[in-house]
Amino acid sequence: MFTGLVDDVGHIESVTTTEAGREFRVRTRYVGLAEGESIACDGVCLTVRDFAEADGGSRFTVAAVVTTLGRTVLGEWEAGRRVNLERALRAGDRLGGHLVQGHVDGVGEVLAVKRVGDAWLIDVALPDDLDALMVPHGSVTVDGVSLTVNALPRPGVLQLSIIEYTHRHTTLGLRRPGDRVHVEGDVVGKYVRRLVGPYLAAAAAGAAR
Repeated sequence: MFTGLVDDVGHIESVTTTEAGREFRVRTRYVGLAEGESIACDGVCLTVRDFAEADGGSRFTVAAVVTTLGRTVLGEWEAGRRVNLERALRAGDRLGGHLVQGHVDGVGEVLAVKRVGDAWLIDVALPDDLDALMVPHGSVTVDGVSLTVNALPRPGVLQLSIIEYTHRHTTLGLRRPGDRVHVEGDVVGKYVRRLVGPYLAAAAAGAAR
């Protein structure tokens, strides 16, 4: 479990294909890592396979299997890419963002980025099944960053408002139209949709008779 508060931007140093899947070697300022711990990389919960501390930080390796590659853009990652990082939430930590699982629900596409006053507005096209999870002023995670739904300008489009701090301390400041981003809906909304789904289907069927 994570909070969506990115506390480091790592650099991918190498990408290889092994029996474990597509492996990424990531440089970070983190120290005190442990094999088997979870780190969210651009919002994808991955497991540390090995690590080595050096130069006031660490290098760690994570791997993405075929199912993860099919649901994310990790298959496009190459050496030199910068990625948002967050270590797993510990009991007693401040929950400054919202509850984030690190389970990407879909891949969105950046449609537009524009500066408006002291904020950057980013419009993102959503997969069809994610549109219903978006609520004005509700929570959403994009590339691992906990954000507020600024607006829903039209069906299938999410608008984000990025403050200067987030623009400077995450990779969202690098996003341009055409970029693909990881989107995770609010876990509470997902459970609500699942629970009410049968009742809505039954109501729709009754109305059609």
